[in-house]
Amino acid sequence: MSTTAPVSRTGAIVSVLAAAGITVSVMQTLVVPLIPELPQLLHTSAANATWAITATLLGGAVATPVVGRLGDLYGKRRLLLISTALLVIGSLVCAPANSLAPMVIGRTLQGFGMGVIPLGISIMRDVLPAERLGSAMAIMSSSLGVGGALGLPASAAVAQNADWHVLFWGSGALGLIAGVLVLFFIPESSVRAGGRFDFVGAIGLSAGLLCLLLPISKGGDWGWGSGTTLGLFAAAAVILLLWGAWELRHTAPLVDLRTSSRRPILMTNLASIVVGFAMYAMSLVAPQLLQLPEATGYGLGQTMLEAGLWMAPAGLVMMAVSPLAARISAARGPKISLLIGALVIAGGYGVALTLMGSAWGVLVFAAVISGGVGFAYAAMPALIMSAAPASESAAANGLNSLMRSIGTSTASAVMGVVLAHMTVKLGPVSVPSEAGFRADFMIAAGVALLAALVVLAIPGRAGGALARRTARQGAQDAVVEGSALR
Repeated sequence: MSTTAPVSRTGAIVSVLAAAGITVSVMQTLVVPLIPELPQLLHTSAANATWAITATLLGGAVATPVVGRLGDLYGKRRLLLISTALLVIGSLVCAPANSLAPMVIGRTLQGFGMGVIPLGISIMRDVLPAERLGSAMAIMSSSLGVGGALGLPASAAVAQNADWHVLFWGSGALGLIAGVLVLFFIPESSVRAGGRFDFVGAIGLSAGLLCLLLPISKGGDWGWGSGTTLGLFAAAAVILLLWGAWELRHTAPLVDLRTSSRRPILMTNLASIVVGFAMYAMSLVAPQLLQLPEATGYGLGQTMLEAGLWMAPAGLVMMAVSPLAARISAARGPKISLLIGALVIAGGYGVALTLMGSAWGVLVFAAVISGGVGFAYAAMPALIMSAAPASESAAANGLNSLMRSIGTSTASAVMGVVLAHMTVKLGPVSVPSEAGFRADFMIAAGVALLAALVVLAIPGRAGGALARRTARQGAQDAVVEGSALR
């Protein structure tokens, strides 16, 4: 039996969990303003400096399914507190750093805190009244976009006007506040999974993910045809196959592959990969377009801070549409919300081809794309949890978050390759060409349409009963939770 929180506390629970999710997503964008200067700041090469980004990605990918399973076994609130503690410790390791090694260690620890969002969604399932769950999950899912929207301009402002170490002292303080709020406002769920933790499965999955995501992230530096890149891809295939065989035979697996192979979960996870790709493409390409010099003829000549401010409304749109997505899920099922999201994302990239010539145009198409992502992210938890047992909800949500990470990693690689190979000369340097930006937008639109096709393969009634049960009061909830967040 779950421990349902009193109605009077539900607003506080949703607000605290959403704030924790925003804190986690801020960590992802924290170093973006520093990317051009990282080699000088850390006294290393440009290729090595990118480990400050890659380490967080790898840490998050490894942590989310492992932390989710630990939460199912030993308590989701307990693991939520551990995750926020890792965010704080990672920030404190990075804050005084002036070399690469402590920065990579700290950023990895920050990545380990990425399990906060799937854990928060699972806690909501266990402790909130059923009629409040739909909009609450939607808000929690959209916190990823809000954190990015707020984090980028805030980080840029600090980086331009203060010592860059302040960014990490500030992120440590945010993590500490989030942890204290969780400690005082979030109840522990009594829902537990049986069995013991699968250490062999955790090691196998971690090794397989590292071998998969490392070449995706670093293949551009190493060379896509290099022995290191191809060898790691081959090792990933072998390790993940062996890991899958182990999980199928284990009585208490880290990831229940039989549950994960159910059509609603499998198709939703596949959709998560392609939606994650489409979302990150905008986050990667649009800021570069905004910051290119006007001398190119298509660059918009914005500073990093100005670019962040132009992109900020997009993340707020993501949260604004989440209650609407919850209401549509209640009326028609979350599959419809996910389909709408994929189609809106595709339309946003189509619009981008005509609006990319002005900063206002970038704001508009970024907002459209983010609105589509908000619809998609609001629908995914309902689809996952409608097919996963309550005792496996955190692990199932963690796996879904992992699928999004694989999509964003792949987008980074593909978009980066396109922009690196389609260039024009600007004085002594090469910069991405207008054709390169257009190619990236068309690729992202095609991937979003692929996501829509995957969604059509989800069973028609998947998640419908859960959505109707948990989001029946969507309009009322939108007002309550929106007011609580403000």
